[in-house]
Amino acid sequence: MSKRVLISSLVAVAAVGGITAGGLAIASAATELTVEKGSAHYAAPAGGKDGKFTFTADVSDNSGVVGLKVLAWPASSKPDPTEAEMRSVESAKCERISDETSRCTYTPKVTEAEAADLAEGTWHVSVLATAKDGDKKFVPSAATFDIKR
Repeated sequence: MSKRVLISSLVAVAAVGGITAGGLAIASAATELTVEKGSAHYAAPAGGKDGKFTFTADVSDNSGVVGLKVLAWPASSKPDPTEAEMRSVESAKCERISDETSRCTYTPKVTEAEAADLAEGTWHVSVLATAKDGDKKFVPSAATFDIKR
């Protein structure tokens, strides 16, 4: 076997080994807990039927998702919610869509009496996501929506 063929074979093996090692390093890197694609919509009560508020987001972490706490609040109120306050609010329903990602949806009904007390204008949605490995991610403004009369 000539030296030229041997050297090119060793270079190819080294290149494949480097690519494989790099790929393994990327695959084993821990992913950060994320909340993405947050969207919110408010439908006022009408015709004797309750209205509803809907917030949906995709939550991902390499360990999996435990849950998502959701709080809608008027932009006109102060101070803004804190991460500590988020621990005692209602939870969204989360459905697993892959090993790492869940789609979480929060849909409380809104009665006419409740709607009458809601501040008109822009509202924000704050969320607190929790991963199976204990990581938490607070997103002070995961989405916004408007309430009009």
